[in-house]
Amino acid sequence: HQKHLLLRFANTSNGVMSSLEELTCGLCDNVLIIGARFPLNINRPDVVLVDCLDSEGDNSIQFDHAFAAETACHYLISQGRRQIALIHPQSSGFADQVLLGYKHALEKNFLPFNRNLVFLDNTSPSVAVQELVNNATTLNFNALLVSDEQQAQRVVPQLQAFNRAVPQNVMVFSLAGSLQLPGIPTIPAIEYSMDAMASRIVNWLTEKTDNPGGSPLRGDLIIPKH
Repeated sequence: HQKHLLLRFANTSNGVMSSLEELTCGLCDNVLIIGARFPLNINRPDVVLVDCLDSEGDNSIQFDHAFAAETACHYLISQGRRQIALIHPQSSGFADQVLLGYKHALEKNFLPFNRNLVFLDNTSPSVAVQELVNNATTLNFNALLVSDEQQAQRVVPQLQAFNRAVPQNVMVFSLAGSLQLPGIPTIPAIEYSMDAMASRIVNWLTEKTDNPGGSPLRGDLIIPKH
């Protein structure tokens, strides 16, 4: 009996539901939905939600975003960066968890919380960098925490345009994946093990466990090689 993997892309709730309806009409026995940043009201035994917003059911695998943010801040502080800005729009998902981890790290290192360093609304990353540079209370920031490698790709040139060398003046840290692009320095990041995630999924598919997620999946700290 041959096994096949079918892939569909969707960036709206309606798109996901349409793809789900198509795939479960005899094409697939099980469906994985990965990285949805919009609410999905799906509670089916043949569907697993992976790192999806508002998915607290049994058939879900969550990432530990608070742990990721706390780890990132501890690393930045260990590198002498104590003025850490955070850009993590609500649309990126899990902003509340990220902020919690950020605050925990500051508290554990006896650093004050400066609301002006935090951007959780849907301000574009480039506008957030401009606001950081223009504000006297945040002008001396020396680290920047962003939600993923796409945001990092946007903010690094913006920082360089303001004569803020990366990482010498400002160390950029991605909470989901690093960059390997010409002209942009490799940055530290949190990366989630595909092997660990795949292992949980395979166990669920083969054993049909009631709870494939278990504890939230924690990412690895990836440090650039010099």
